[in-house]
Amino acid sequence: MALGEHVFLYCERGSSAALLAEPVNAASNGAFLLAALGGLSLLVLRPRAERSADHYLLIGLVLLIGLGSLAFHLYATEGTELADVLPIGVFMLVYLGFALNRFIGVPVGWTMLLVIGFTALMAVDMQVKCWDGGIGIPTADVQGVKPCLNGSLFYLPALGALIVVGLLLEEKRHRAAPYLLWAAAILAVSVTLRTLDMALCDKVVIEGRKIGTHFAWHVLNGLALFLLLRASLEGRPDAIRAPETAPPVEPERREAAEAEAAPVASQRLAERVAAVEEEAPKEGEAGEEGKGGEPDKTLLPA
Repeated sequence: MALGEHVFLYCERGSSAALLAEPVNAASNGAFLLAALGGLSLLVLRPRAERSADHYLLIGLVLLIGLGSLAFHLYATEGTELADVLPIGVFMLVYLGFALNRFIGVPVGWTMLLVIGFTALMAVDMQVKCWDGGIGIPTADVQGVKPCLNGSLFYLPALGALIVVGLLLEEKRHRAAPYLLWAAAILAVSVTLRTLDMALCDKVVIEGRKIGTHFAWHVLNGLALFLLLRASLEGRPDAIRAPETAPPVEPERREAAEAEAAPVASQRLAERVAAVEEEAPKEGEAGEEGKGGEPDKTLLPA
């Protein structure tokens, strides 16, 4: 593989090797840089005791993702493609380890084993290719081999892991769960748009220039990465959301409810008073009859 050899993977570039053949794809990498800046801003606002080297590492990796992707969409060579893909792969592995250990509380040893297993899965996933009538790891005699889903197959294990971890945390009502699940939903949309870049090449056109949908992958991924950085600030297994409570009743509504209930309460009180008054004479009459009649023999001495 020649690192300086040009590659033509996306709609906007077409077959041009020019430096600015992908202006929209290149500019949209600003989303990654903004995500890194936003994550750093949130981190420095936290007390020093809540910051760790892991947080700075994740922010630094997001910054490298943006810079590597920018280089690739400017130069589009085999070498810059590695600069684009490697930071993404490292971020996925580091964040998985962070989530398992810091969110769920998996011991360090088991976390390392799970990350190694995930790395092996990614390595196998990278070898899977598609061709006419087939999918798998091709042999030398297979013709027409190309990346599956326009190269998006590489990101599906990360999407699956993000969904699983998010659901596990949601079951525990962990404060990081909503951020992870929203990031997973956004990533699912962005992977779809990345996959459709070439298929929609003739349909997404700006001023006669074919743009495709790869730029949307950058923008949405920038948002997803920011959510993941925000979630990392809740990196404790005991960061549980408070139970939901009924919303307080507004004073005006409470007064109206009391006013509606007042006549009913007064009517019930009047009914009780009337019932007591009806019973009172009967008890008095019984007492008078007891005085004028024969004494109760059961009370006389034997």
